[in-house]
Amino acid sequence: MLAVQAIRRMRGGAQSQLMLGADGKLWVVKFQNNPQHVRVLANELLATRLAQTVGLTVPSSDVVEVSEWLIANTRDMHVELPRGQREKYRPGLQFGSQFVGGLMPGQVVDYLPEQQLDEVRNLQEFAGMLALDKWTGNCNGRQAVFDRKPRERKYRATFIDQGFCFNAGEWTFPDTPLRGVYARNRVYAGVTGWKSFEPWLSRMETMEAETLWGIAEIVPPEWYGGDTAVIERLTELMLDRRGRLRELIGSFRDSNREPFPMWEKKLSVHVPAQFAEDAVGKFVM
Repeated sequence: MLAVQAIRRMRGGAQSQLMLGADGKLWVVKFQNNPQHVRVLANELLATRLAQTVGLTVPSSDVVEVSEWLIANTRDMHVELPRGQREKYRPGLQFGSQFVGGLMPGQVVDYLPEQQLDEVRNLQEFAGMLALDKWTGNCNGRQAVFDRKPRERKYRATFIDQGFCFNAGEWTFPDTPLRGVYARNRVYAGVTGWKSFEPWLSRMETMEAETLWGIAEIVPPEWYGGDTAVIERLTELMLDRRGRLRELIGSFRDSNREPFPMWEKKLSVHVPAQFAEDAVGKFVM
């Protein structure tokens, strides 16, 4: 897909640009020479497509071509570097994420008050996204934006910013319980057990190898240095990790953060003291 116009710089460490595509839609574009790492483009495409495959709410994603002419003839098309230095964005194939919600103020927010989180239409998907973040080794906090259509009261969560999956540019999996989780426990309050992670968890655990390989094949080689052995190894690791998802989620469940207060526990029957006393010595086997 071709970018035809730059709109404005976006907030965030990747220094993305909001751009108009030839399809008439708005795209948040991350460039190859962003300050984080070239591999964050691959991470975005891989993790977003995986989330989409299992049915989670993520923006549409695509490979976006930005021409040298557009960069040269547009102001503010550069990366801010340390010590006040600047570098022009590199032309070529970039990662694009469709802009959520449009430009109407108040219809898209990245923060909701605690009580209003309970009214998010798809709040249960935070559990599914937690499973994906554990699978992909997201080393950043889970990011989401909330959008609603005009005259709607409730927001819908869309999960954005997958750039730090696979441990950002490292493509390793240093698993720790509190990585890849949302900042506020309120979104996990409804989790009562493994059923709360369905259908997404089972779809990850049983995902066909061909599906994973197919997603990996669409990543432009320049996003990972051109060595196909590198992305093949990452895909193999992801296939192996399917069987560890419940272990990884369990580590978060058992952490001192105590994110799932409603998780099912074995129930014990409380017997009032008066009945317990009456029963002593009366029931002999």
